[in-house]
Amino acid sequence: MLTRKQHELLLFVHERLKETGVPPSFDEMKDALDLRSKSGIHRLIKALEERGFIRRLPNRARALEILRLPESMAPGLAAPRAKGFSPSVIEGSLGRVRAPVHSESEAASDNIMVPVMGRIAAGTPIEAIQNHSHSINVPPDLLSAGEHFALEVRGDSMIEAGIFEGDTVLIRKTDSADTGDIVVALVDEEEATLKRLRRKGASVALEAANPAYETRIFGPDRVRVQGKLVGLIRRY
Repeated sequence: MLTRKQHELLLFVHERLKETGVPPSFDEMKDALDLRSKSGIHRLIKALEERGFIRRLPNRARALEILRLPESMAPGLAAPRAKGFSPSVIEGSLGRVRAPVHSESEAASDNIMVPVMGRIAAGTPIEAIQNHSHSINVPPDLLSAGEHFALEVRGDSMIEAGIFEGDTVLIRKTDSADTGDIVVALVDEEEATLKRLRRKGASVALEAANPAYETRIFGPDRVRVQGKLVGLIRRY
């Protein structure tokens, strides 16, 4: 049995494939389902794949195949319509994200090289972000506009947000964030941690997504935002 959001996403992808023959982008799916981040779309797609409703085609960016639809549709449930959408632009030397591609060789060339800057603590904070160690190929649908970097996750403080040890998080560089955003926070210019940001008056709270960890509260001059979470890569 599918949840309502899983059902909505499946119908949206099905309708888009019927209309254009091309699956919607992650941004389009996020907007259509009114979700705050693309990580929610990743979880829904993974659930639909595990239940045998869709298949992700290997080595191809933005490639989904509908295997089957639910036998019974919820009464009155229509596929959500995408809100206004414009392609993401990756600033700097990376250039503009190109149109969807359909062959494995084209997909590989369409990927964006993102530098991996060491490890980030999803648990007890570790030392500040390290230097560029290597780069990874990332499908453009996982990125938003702007400059990006990647970090390897260590610890389990964000597991209820779907972020696990060994994951690679994709971060958009920014020094500002809204309350509720998951950010890379630098504390006292020494410790880097991945937490949900909450503003409490003049104070800044760094909130874990695991009840085993306490929320840490700091004065505003002690915490510096270095980036916001925009995507995640998991290897099995």
